Order: sequence, then structure tokens, then C-alpha cells
Amino acid sequence: MILTPEHLVIAPILIPFITGVLLLFFEDRERRLKASASILATIALLMVSIELLQISHTDGGRVVVYLLGNWPSPFAINLVLDRLSAMMLILTSVLAIPALIFSLGRWHRAGLHFHTLFLLLLMGLNGAFLTGDLFNLFVFFEVMLAASYGLALHGSGLLRVKAGLHYIAINLAASLLFLVGVSLIYGNTGTLSMADLAIRIPQIAEENRIILESGIAILGVAFLIKAGMWPLGFWLPTTYTFAPAPVAAILTIMSKVGIYVLLRLSLLFFGEEPGISGGFGSPILFFGGLATIVFGIIGVLASQALGRLAGFSVLVSSGTLLAIIGLTQVDITAAALFYLVSSTLAISAFFMLIELVEREQSAISNVLAVTKEAFGEGDEEEEDEEIIGVAIPGSIAILGISFVACSILLAGLPPLSGFIAKFAILTAILNPEGGAISSASWWLIALLILSGLSALIAMVRAGIRTFWAPAVALVPRVLLIEIVPVVMLLFMTLALTVQAGPIMHFMEATAVSLHEPRSYIEGVLKAPPAAPWQMETEE
Repeated sequence: MILTPEHLVIAPILIPFITGVLLLFFEDRERRLKASASILATIALLMVSIELLQISHTDGGRVVVYLLGNWPSPFAINLVLDRLSAMMLILTSVLAIPALIFSLGRWHRAGLHFHTLFLLLLMGLNGAFLTGDLFNLFVFFEVMLAASYGLALHGSGLLRVKAGLHYIAINLAASLLFLVGVSLIYGNTGTLSMADLAIRIPQIAEENRIILESGIAILGVAFLIKAGMWPLGFWLPTTYTFAPAPVAAILTIMSKVGIYVLLRLSLLFFGEEPGISGGFGSPILFFGGLATIVFGIIGVLASQALGRLAGFSVLVSSGTLLAIIGLTQVDITAAALFYLVSSTLAISAFFMLIELVEREQSAISNVLAVTKEAFGEGDEEEEDEEIIGVAIPGSIAILGISFVACSILLAGLPPLSGFIAKFAILTAILNPEGGAISSASWWLIALLILSGLSALIAMVRAGIRTFWAPAVALVPRVLLIEIVPVVMLLFMTLALTVQAGPIMHFMEATAVSLHEPRSYIEGVLKAPPAAPWQMETEE
């Protein structure tokens, strides 16, 4: 049986879906079976994603279209693979494997159907990255959200349930806005195919354009809620703080779903000219992104708990990406894609690290540490000969090194990938296509530098309280199966640093294809029916 690239495109959706459904037929007490099946499925997902990335990067950038039911475009329910969607598939798989391994330490036993929910979340994420029409984007969006509701509430607890219910309410409102926006767009254009919309939107009569743009704006608000843009992202830090650590790690990429869709649709529908005024909604994205960075910086500096610090770091990352989308410049977009990958890996590792660091601490210890700082207690050095030369426990050493690596990544300091990403962004902003740097761009430069400084201050302060001078000296009990996923993600950022050149070339090619979407449009609308499977016969 020969599997063509067109058939392989649907595999990232089918693998987690089939595995997740089959696991429902087994009782939750068969945890080893479920864990083994889930890990095998995510490894298979990673292998398929790598193969799809190679396919999409061949022949100068190939657009592969899978037509469900073999109906012709634009009537078909299609899945579209290009460089950007392949990159997001790999990022999802790379995050899923460590998060799933981390959950085997304790979290997969904390509630029912953890593995099924986790796999359905992966199905929704992969479907959202691959779909070529807005209706199925809504379908996969809802599958992703429904699974995340169960995962956010996994393990119960008053604070987790409270934050989870707020998360559900906000996303239900976003789903309603999504439906309203899609309805208005379909009513004016008669299609929901993204490629077909790119052709029809410029042809809409002027008297009907206000309704179309209203629908697109409402749709945009739904994705801005998911991306966490200020003032729509007030729910995000609390939800991510109280979610189980492996869930928070994989939820990190969910905020990037909104970024992905905004980047895809803004350049596909309105990406003719570079600059803040280049497309519909670009000023809102740019200045909204700046406001989100400011809000995130304030939150990072004000956070005393590590979980909230990580949550506000997600907002800083989202704000940076939103502002860059508003600039609509090719080289800045390429740098932003590198930053997206680096920041997502770093924050995901940080969420899992936080649980290990705070495992033996109570909520009172952080308050006690802040109180002692405020009143200057404990400033005097106490001579104690007994503690001189005492070896640092191995778990503390590993956690401390991992914490330093996360600090360097979030602050954007050399030599890791966070520095390369921010340096690439600043270099692109300082070398605009028009020749002159706008005053708004200077604000973005200042906030990028300030966000790194605020992350450094907050992380150093938290590190001192946690490792150097804790209120209560405790050695956390860390399992090998829990620390290995954190180290895996940090090594991925190291790989990004070492292979920054080839990866940036890929990001540049991806950015060029996004800003010149003709190949995407033609690839979808001219896609031939998929070849049937052929049975190999022996002669």
C-alpha cells in the first residue's frame, strides 16, 4: 500500500483521535497501558510531523492539500500543509512528549480520562493548524477547547476549579463571537475557504464591505481573546497558574493558536503593503500588542508567585508577537517565528519546573519571604561553622541550573535562543523596508528591552528567595521522570541556538511565503483530487 503525501496530511489528526477514542474502552486503573499508548501516539505524531515538514520544504516550498471526500476546491473540506503549519505541528509534538512524560509522575492519576483529553487536545491543535476553511477551524477550535476544559479542571481543588470555570466562561463567549463572525463573513462572500476568501474579499461591493469587515473584526476579537491581548487576556495568568503543571505546559501553545490564525488570515486577506497601515486591523494589533507587553511587564514585576510570573510571561510573549504582526514586514515576521518557537519552549519548561521547585513549599513561605524583605529582617549574616562546606543536594543543583537557563531564555540574554530571537527582531526593526524607522517602532524596541530587564529582575528575585535564601530550607522530592522533560525542552532551546542559522533560513522562507500568499491560494484552489491508495502486487 502506497501512502502519498496528500494522505499523510490527515495523519496528525487521526493518530491522536483514534488513540484517544480507543483508550476510552479501557478502565482508568490500567494506567500503564494508557500511558504507553499515549506516548507511542505522540512519538508517532512527531515522526509524521517531521516527515510533513520535509515535504513542505521541498521544491522551494510545497503546498500539499488533502481534499476530504475528494470534492474539488473550494467546496471540499480541505487540509492544507505549508511551511508554517508544518512548523506548528512539530512544535506541538515537541511540547506534547515532555508534558505527557511529566504527567506520568503523578498527574495522570489525579482524575479520569487524562490521556484521552490530552490526545483530543492534540487533535484540536493539529486540526486548527492544518485546516483550510473557517468552519472547520471553528470545529477544531471547539475540540481543542473542550479538551482543555477537562484538563484545566483536572485534579480538582478550589482555586483550580474557580480559575477553570472562569476560563470556560470566557472561551464560551469567544466561541459565540467566532460563530457570529463566521456567519457574517459567509453571508457576504458565500464561502468559508480561506484561499477562496482571499480572492473574493477584494471583490466585495463597497456598500457590503462594512458588514464584511464587521464580521472579520468580530472573528478577530475571538482570536485576540485566545491570544491574550490586553484587555482581553485578564483570564490567562490565573488559569495557567492553577492548571496542573503538564497541562499549563501544553496550554502554552494554545495561546499561539490565536497568534497563528491572526498571522495567517491578516496576511492572506489584507497583506499587500508593509507597515502598520498596511492591512485591515494592523494598528489595533500593533498598539494592542504594545499594551499587552506593558501589562505583562507590570504583572511580571508584581508577581510574587512563580506561577503568576510564568503566566504574565505568556502575555509578554503574545504581546510581542501581536505587535510584530501589526508591522507586516517580512524580515520581522521571520524573526518573530523564531521567537515564537523559543519562547514557547522556554515557558513550557518553566511551568513544569515551577511545580518541582515549589513542591515542598507552602503558600505562606512566599509571603514570609516578602515580609522579611520588606522589614529588612535576615540581612545580618550569621556565622555558623556547621553549614560551611555542606554539599548542595543533587535535586537542588539540577533545579537551580534549569532555573538559571529559564531565566536566561525569558530575559533574552546570551548565549541561548531567547537572545538570538530578540536580536533578530531588533535588527529587523532597525532596518525597515521603507528606509526610515517609525516612532511607533521605537516604542516596540524600548518595550522589548524593558521586557527582558523586567524578566531578569523578577527571575533573579525569585531565584534568590527559592534557592539562595528560602524562608524554609526544604529539599524537594523530584522524580527522574519529572526532571527529564524539563531538561529535554531546555536542550531543545540549546539546539535552536546551535542551529540558529539553518532555522532562521527556514523562518525567512516561511515568512516570504506568508507575505506572498499566491502559491498558497493557487495550491488550494487548483488542488487535484487525491490519488487513491494503490495495492502493491507481486509479479
